[in-house]
Amino acid sequence: MADQLTLLEAVPEQCPEPEAPAGPATLLIIDTETTGLDPEKDRCLEVGAILFDVSARSVLAQQSFLLPVESNAAEPINRIPASVTRLPQPWTGALRWLDELLSASDVLVAHNAAFDRQWFGRDPLPAVSHPWLCSMEDLRWPADRQLRSRPSVRDLALAYGVPVWSAHRALTDCIYLAEVFARCDDLETMLLHGLEPRQLMRARVSYDDRHLARDAGFRWNDPVKGAWTRRLSQREVKSLDFPVEVVEPGPERRAA
Repeated sequence: MADQLTLLEAVPEQCPEPEAPAGPATLLIIDTETTGLDPEKDRCLEVGAILFDVSARSVLAQQSFLLPVESNAAEPINRIPASVTRLPQPWTGALRWLDELLSASDVLVAHNAAFDRQWFGRDPLPAVSHPWLCSMEDLRWPADRQLRSRPSVRDLALAYGVPVWSAHRALTDCIYLAEVFARCDDLETMLLHGLEPRQLMRARVSYDDRHLARDAGFRWNDPVKGAWTRRLSQREVKSLDFPVEVVEPGPERRAA
């Protein structure tokens, strides 16, 4: 017995494996249609939203509603006459339902989130404190899908075998993203990586090596003139084959 106790004491304690960080369980996929590009003078006239469960890869709820406006300069694009937005419909009740969907979600997802997020907190849309995730800028899509570094939502849909139709309404793009997410085997990791803090980085490459920056998804002259830049996490910086330098002083915050 004494020998057995001695052997047991000699065996080092097994430390439990650290748990992997938990990613978002529920996404609220959002798209907006607006009367123009400037939130200081234009207005949001339509909201589409889909509540999406990550583990089940399933849509839980969805909504789309119009907000009344007097005019719509963007009608040639979104095909929503201002007069239609003023037809009777329960848009105030829809805003309350949107609040419920926001409360049920962990992360807000939009394709070109920088555009959509700026309309929230402006009457009548509520202010939000959720993290935002941009499916165009933040998510890194698998190389075998052969997508550009900043794919359009329709290119994403086609790459994942999702049928595309011509309607340009808020809920349409939400449906595309939900169908793409439902087909992503590694969605949890993609979301975790997409939520990592990012900084705008300038590629330090010569003219002859500019293709390295281009192939890595850096953009020339946008947003920094005369430079190849891209927003990257520290993990992504370490994977590059060329040096970069920080353009912005600190990591971007993901909250609105």
